[in-house]
Amino acid sequence: MSLDERTITNPPTLHDPTPLSYSHAVSAPGELVFIAGQYASDGNGAPVPGDFPAQVELALDRLRSALEGVGLGYEHVVRLGTFIVDHDAAKLEATGKALHARFGDRLPAQTLSGVASLALPGMLFEIDAVAVRPFPRG
Repeated sequence: MSLDERTITNPPTLHDPTPLSYSHAVSAPGELVFIAGQYASDGNGAPVPGDFPAQVELALDRLRSALEGVGLGYEHVVRLGTFIVDHDAAKLEATGKALHARFGDRLPAQTLSGVASLALPGMLFEIDAVAVRPFPRG
């Protein structure tokens, strides 16, 4: 599936969500693939220490690896779930910058949740995804 097979809809009756790093609705033909929450982890699953922007970058790299493991890429993602410990404007900006770097202006639908903590001590950011594997042509 190319980026052009996803339909992104930001109705004129709703605000423009792109500066906030998401789209209101995304649809695509194909099979749904669910990617579990990814975070800044080492090869054993232990959180990698680092500041918030570094954890976001590594978590998104882990997301890419999970997608590639099932033969997909960022362009197949239609929805993200984002979890930020002690959410604030600076963290929102760092998250948005990282998402725009990977998705450009073709942003998935997204729900962002500010949380008090995540599953393991030291985790500051976690992201899960729903992707679409295109139906075979022919």
